[in-house]
Amino acid sequence: MCCCRSRRPCFQDGNLSGPLGFTPTGSIEPSIPVLMFCVAYGLSMDYEVFLLSRIKEEYDRTGDTERAVGEGIRRSAPLITAAAGILAVSFLSYATGGVVFLKELGIGTALTILVDATLIRVVLLPVTMRLAGRANWWAPKALRRFRIREAAELEREPELRREYV
Repeated sequence: MCCCRSRRPCFQDGNLSGPLGFTPTGSIEPSIPVLMFCVAYGLSMDYEVFLLSRIKEEYDRTGDTERAVGEGIRRSAPLITAAAGILAVSFLSYATGGVVFLKELGIGTALTILVDATLIRVVLLPVTMRLAGRANWWAPKALRRFRIREAAELEREPELRREYV
């Protein structure tokens, strides 16, 4: 929650009170970190599912974890970056209002989104997946059986497509 700590000099100490147009009270709203965490968690799951699905598709196609991670990031990074940028700008628009609570929420959430999209999705996730190697694709026995059934259905998919075309 480094973005929560970045709010302290801005709002609690009042260092940016002039440009943001508020009077510092010496404290911050205690519900803001919880709200920021909820928003950031929800948004990061969207990024994560999208990114990991691209990586998994490439791994299923090639069987090479390093290549799958690189290709998955290459294919999804522009979309994740654009989405994070749009969301950060929209949350930063809260800082133009007159309510300090919304200013705190907007600036903190925008910083959280940018940190999540850059450091977590583009740096930490690929490094962790490359280090884990084949352990990324381990699954319990019950889930492995499900994947085998799913793979069998995918093999029949071209036949099904011909039937309906």
